[in-house]
Amino acid sequence: MTDPQTVSPADEQASAAGKGPLRGVKVVEFAQVIAGPLAGTLMADLGAEVVHVEAPLVGDNARHMGPAKDGHHLWWKVLGRNKRSVTLDLGNPDARSLTDKLVQWADVVIVTFRSSTVKRFGLDWATVSTTNPSAILLQISGYGANTSNRDEPGFGKMGEARSGLVHLTGFEDGAPIHTGFSHGDATTGLMGAFAVSAALVRRNAYPERKGEWIDLALFETLFRLVEWQVIIHDQLGAVPQRSGNSLAVAPAAVINTYRSADDEWITVTSGTLRSVLNIVRLLGLDEAEYSTREAQHAGRGFLDQQLAVWISERSTSCAVEALQRAKVVASKIYDIEDIFADQTYRERDDIVTVTDADLGDVRMQGVIPHFAVNPGAVWRTGAALGEDNDLVFGEWLDLDDTEMARLHQAGVIGD
Repeated sequence: MTDPQTVSPADEQASAAGKGPLRGVKVVEFAQVIAGPLAGTLMADLGAEVVHVEAPLVGDNARHMGPAKDGHHLWWKVLGRNKRSVTLDLGNPDARSLTDKLVQWADVVIVTFRSSTVKRFGLDWATVSTTNPSAILLQISGYGANTSNRDEPGFGKMGEARSGLVHLTGFEDGAPIHTGFSHGDATTGLMGAFAVSAALVRRNAYPERKGEWIDLALFETLFRLVEWQVIIHDQLGAVPQRSGNSLAVAPAAVINTYRSADDEWITVTSGTLRSVLNIVRLLGLDEAEYSTREAQHAGRGFLDQQLAVWISERSTSCAVEALQRAKVVASKIYDIEDIFADQTYRERDDIVTVTDADLGDVRMQGVIPHFAVNPGAVWRTGAALGEDNDLVFGEWLDLDDTEMARLHQAGVIGD
């Protein structure tokens, strides 16, 4: 048996790579920045073999996003994790044969270019399904591949704005507010990974392993997740407005954030008749006055005001402990220092330590969701540009040394 003290980082990577319920699934990404690559990262975390295709010399724009340490951009280390990086000049005519080989190799193809560019590179559905009839194509764009705006550029914030969500976010007398991260991109990546997984299940039910085209626009995921907005407008003619943290359409009478005596913030939420009564009892109010949903709804302003006063007179820890003892769902609003210190995060192993070639040990989110039987693993931070050219093109696609040298010399896969 190998002494665990002598296992090399490369051996550890080889052991961890491909662990998880998606092991054996092969993905190639012709995608940049966030939404498409995040879909691939989520699948890679669960064991898929993901090849990220980037332009020679410059690479994915995501390599340069956000803060850097010692010249190394930190966001990329997470977004690019668990993948192979290859370089390929898709605009070079000689690249087309390699593009086709990658599509033939893959179970899943992810693209994020404009529709005309997708077609020019031979990555449209008609071409992909001819090259590999079993391929699942996830095509992410700003406006969808079948619309008059299919060639318009799009980023996540545009998708958020068009979804209806941003209109609902913020306070009544204030401006609409985007959330503090790339929300539209993130949910699109998540739904893209979900859609691919569903398509893989369906494909495996076909004896002929028939492929699928998933056409996903950046505004659609958040639009879908704000479940009630369409039916409320359709049936009541209402246009819900911003209402701060109490929500325009809430599941029960008490939902808001409250400032504690420590000048920190606590969120309190109710979702049932009983949960509101728990708050009523905590505040020492008459339960009989709030025994029905209608009564609770009518008294929501008073309950909100009384709870705000109650919390303002107590420290954060005392207020949260008392709320939890009363079976009221509440939490301090965490910043990242709170997350690092939190016992539940530690018990869930939701923050893991990974060795990076540039920065040494770094911490990042673990694999989520957790699988008990076939857990995923984080075996690599974001790869160096083109780090896996020889592995992917030479070994996996079986190109010989002469062809590899020619492709290098022609600039098809970089120097």
